[in-house]
Amino acid sequence: MKIIGHRGARGLAPENTIASLKKALELGVDRIEFDVRVTIDHIPVIFHDETLIDHSGDKLPLNRTTYQELKNHKPGLASLQEVLDFIKGRVPLYIEVKMGSDCGPIVRELKKYQGDYWLGSKSQRTLLELHRQLPKVPKVVIESWSGVRARYRAKQLDTRILSMYQRFLWSGFIVAVHRGGYELYAYTINDPRKARRWAKCGLAGVVTDYPDRFVSRRKA
Repeated sequence: MKIIGHRGARGLAPENTIASLKKALELGVDRIEFDVRVTIDHIPVIFHDETLIDHSGDKLPLNRTTYQELKNHKPGLASLQEVLDFIKGRVPLYIEVKMGSDCGPIVRELKKYQGDYWLGSKSQRTLLELHRQLPKVPKVVIESWSGVRARYRAKQLDTRILSMYQRFLWSGFIVAVHRGGYELYAYTINDPRKARRWAKCGLAGVVTDYPDRFVSRRKA
């Protein structure tokens, strides 16, 4: 079973930061997941939400704010370029491109990167555009609850990698998806016992906030 650090290791360090990615790397995860959005001046940054809310309560929509303005309010904000330079191919990546993001600047950065990575999104439009521009990069269909829709989307993208919300998964479904030839990952799982139970049904891996809980058991 593969262990994927969620937004780095968000249960152990501030999410989507170099510190969080470093923690996941130190723990020896199989892959690191993080989110990407694009600023108004076309800089891909590592951030989950549509809006940055700073300590004083100021709200800055990422797609209407410059990178430097965002950095002034959140000094720890990292660009995609900074993250790729930090990782340097030491661990495979799982990059979730958030809905509505401009794919162009993201693709330009990734074309220069030599490491192993996946591209995922909840938006089919986004994934199709990424697939058009980077057809050889593996795509991950991220789907909250519908197995039917997940497999339909996967067929459009010629991929067998699915990532689904754990609250809508059950053992019988996991068995069926595995037998259908899909590689299924569950997010976000922080309970190793549930993960081990589902691994016996064919779950390929988990996206977790606490990779230490899984990696330590695997090494024991």
